[in-house]
Amino acid sequence: MLRKLNILMLDWPLRPERLFPLVQPLIIEIGFGNGDHLIHLARTQPDCNILGFEISGQSMDKAEAKIAKLGLDNVRPIHGRAETALAHLLAEASVTEFHINYPDPWFKKRHQRRRLISRDTVDLLASRLVTAGRLLLATDIIDYAEMAHEILSTTPGLVNQFDAPWVNEVAGRFVTKYERKGYREGRRGHFFRYARDDRPLAHPPLIQEWEMPHLFLHSPLSAADICARFESTRRRLGEVHIAILHAFADPKRNVALFEVVVEEPTIEQHTMIMLAPREKAGEYIVKMTSLGHARATPGMHRAVAAVGEWVAGLDGEGKVLARKLRG
Repeated sequence: MLRKLNILMLDWPLRPERLFPLVQPLIIEIGFGNGDHLIHLARTQPDCNILGFEISGQSMDKAEAKIAKLGLDNVRPIHGRAETALAHLLAEASVTEFHINYPDPWFKKRHQRRRLISRDTVDLLASRLVTAGRLLLATDIIDYAEMAHEILSTTPGLVNQFDAPWVNEVAGRFVTKYERKGYREGRRGHFFRYARDDRPLAHPPLIQEWEMPHLFLHSPLSAADICARFESTRRRLGEVHIAILHAFADPKRNVALFEVVVEEPTIEQHTMIMLAPREKAGEYIVKMTSLGHARATPGMHRAVAAVGEWVAGLDGEGKVLARKLRG
């Protein structure tokens, strides 16, 4: 049985030798759906290692079951956002091919910022490709194709491999389940193929983890008193969105847990922040927990600060004693 993988569980940057029996060129599929194309890549290119990134838990389960049944050891599905992988996981010039098949078009205007093909993401894709590495994109939405052409054709380091912005047929292409459905419903595919040239790029660096965030405070209130006064709140600090959703007290240990969601441009985390007593009466430490495989990103530093400062401000005698925080 495959060990289920999540982007937050892996080494930053990625260490492929810990996932595969052989060190081989790396191919990545972003958004692999039911896993059939991912498996096709693994079976037709056994001299490469294949990674797939997918945000759907149901798709993960399907792909893992198929891979385990076939006994393939050169392919691993990973749960998580492509933006997180590109910014935190994949080093520059480490990928031979990227495959992106029919990404979500996010039709509504207010949702279009979520589109995978964007200026920042394509710059990252280009920087992660080796020289002569390829980026292959397929979509059946003409609006998306036109937007992708505008971005891809102006990306430093990428060169179109077709004589036209895109083509509508590719000989020998593996046809996905979604693609067949589109053809039945009258939607033709638009296929892009770009290659990385040898021009030097200013590679966007990997975003590394910071040290673990801590905040120390004094409060005359117990953990139960603190939780009794809790109200859910949402904060926006620059590009970081923090939602503090619930508070749970353990009166016996005088511990409180705060459920938080922290959204940053490249990563979203759902975890708990803990308030725990120190040896001196009335003193507490506020820190991350390991729930949800939380990573010490700039946003998590800000979330720990937000919780700690709120607790310290609940009573006139409360105060922050020290911060081991950044951001």
